[in-house]
Amino acid sequence: MRPVLSRNIDAGRRGAPYCGHSAGSWRLGRNLNKSQQRDGTGRSKARRAELIAIGRKLFADTSYDALSMDEIAERAGVAKGLFYYYFKSKRGYYLAIVEDSGDGLVARATGARDLPRTVRAHRTVDGYLRYAEQNRAAYRAIVTGGVGFDTEVFALRNSVREQLIAAIADGAYGRQDIPSLARLALVGWLSGAEAVTLDWLDRTDPDRDTVRELLVRQLRRTLDTIEEFLPDWPAPEPD
Repeated sequence: MRPVLSRNIDAGRRGAPYCGHSAGSWRLGRNLNKSQQRDGTGRSKARRAELIAIGRKLFADTSYDALSMDEIAERAGVAKGLFYYYFKSKRGYYLAIVEDSGDGLVARATGARDLPRTVRAHRTVDGYLRYAEQNRAAYRAIVTGGVGFDTEVFALRNSVREQLIAAIADGAYGRQDIPSLARLALVGWLSGAEAVTLDWLDRTDPDRDTVRELLVRQLRRTLDTIEEFLPDWPAPEPD
């Protein structure tokens, strides 16, 4: 007579239900699997973030076209297949870096929501400039649209700009849904801030505090101009 366990295994191979475990032990196994999946997902996210951080440094020193996936993998010290697993292609890797950089810029520039309006404006612009100064290549990729005319990079860039404009509107008016003219004026200010920041990164003169004050005062003038055109949308009074 064959052992019961062997019969059960053979039955399972033939598609018959295997009843060798209790419902309680099956639930325990299922819960362990879920826990393992969560741990695996966490490790996967951490590994992906590490690769993005590596790429940000690589593309800061070398142009996109000059780096092959073989060279990226060699410099990173990992197998090339790992990049393809997470990002599918070199372009997918670059897009992930730009997207992550955009998220970092928005987070740095919009992290002072509970402060008084005047202080908040200074913190927003200061965070914006600090991020640009510390992540020059990533900032240039976000603002200029990256490599050539890439529609996905431009979409990421526009998303970042919309989030920044929404943050400025929320800080000035306490809401993000503002009239089209007011939005247009803020777009103009942000475009000027981008141009000023790019030029400043090339020259590093004057110092960051002076550039911040310049941009904050220009923002104030922009809000005053909006009020002139739209009296129902007054510029916030200084705190």
